[in-house]
Amino acid sequence: MSAAHAWRQLGDGPLSRIASHVYVLLVVELLLLLTTLPGLLPLLLLGRDPSNLPLAAALLLPVGPALSAALYALRHQRPDLTDLRPAALFWRGYRANLRGVLRVWVPTLLWLTVLAVNLAYRDTVGLATWWAVPLILIGVAVTLCAANALVITSLFDFRTRDVLRLAVHFLVRTPGVTVGNALLLAAAAGITAVLSEVVLAMLGSIAVLALLRVGDPMVRLIREEFTP
Repeated sequence: MSAAHAWRQLGDGPLSRIASHVYVLLVVELLLLLTTLPGLLPLLLLGRDPSNLPLAAALLLPVGPALSAALYALRHQRPDLTDLRPAALFWRGYRANLRGVLRVWVPTLLWLTVLAVNLAYRDTVGLATWWAVPLILIGVAVTLCAANALVITSLFDFRTRDVLRLAVHFLVRTPGVTVGNALLLAAAAGITAVLSEVVLAMLGSIAVLALLRVGDPMVRLIREEFTP
């Protein structure tokens, strides 16, 4: 009896649950790297010249679907320790959300590229120095809206225009989510600036989990109010 009890403790105890969470995060991290590697490797070789901004945006195209698949996998992973299928969930989310995510991700990259180019070449295009502040604020707002839209389109089956409306709506309605996403954005920018894009990529699954946890209040409200 004591041996059976010990087996249950080993198989369903806190250490087993921690190990299962680590396993899921590691699998999702490996799949994130696998699906973004074709864009990230050339991106690392690019110089930090503003003229490379459009090419950098093109190389970031695979990141959107990969993040969406990771969000889907982490959200739908069952707590049952005998049913850990993060890889299958990742690929299911990738296939199911690919088109919807690209409809959000591509315009986001275009907007941010235009803003970044104008900011980098503001003297050339004749923009006053004070224009840097509104351009940065617009870029932050676009990024925060895209974060909401990425979570929504990864977890729900809405039309693209409804996804965008909900993303903007919840920027104001759930300020905790907005502030949390802003802090995640600042942390990502800080890691990239101080360390490198490689370190940020290696922390991808943890960042996705944080994005999912921060967005929980928004997801709960959408499920209660906008789904049958």
